Amino acid sequence: MITKPDKNVVRKKRHTRVRKNLFGTAERPRLNVYRSNKHIYAQLIDDINSKTLASASTVDNDLNLEATGNVEAAQKVGELLANRAIENGHKNVVFDRGGYLYHGRVKALADAAREAGLEF
Repeated sequence: MITKPDKNVVRKKRHTRVRKNLFGTAERPRLNVYRSNKHIYAQLIDDINSKTLASASTVDNDLNLEATGNVEAAQKVGELLANRAIENGHKNVVFDRGGYLYHGRVKALADAAREAGLEF
């Protein structure tokens, strides 16, 4: 019997392929997205110095969310990350979708970050 590979294994292979071409610098950090069933996490990463410059997630107490695994929560995380990034002086970023399809929560986070002032 032929079994399908685990979805997360396939996602990690896709992410590795995409990461060959994406690289974050101090001037233009990488906006990385991680999505679980209950939460969504986003962070700005400087790959040269291996530092996280700003981060936001549905786990943050600043958001006071009732539901964390939906599109509305992802939008709020995108806005919060953009505000924190702009406060730190980072306006231009490289978007790294983490191997996920650009759809649903990932797209909502990206659109909200763009509307809040990030450019990518």
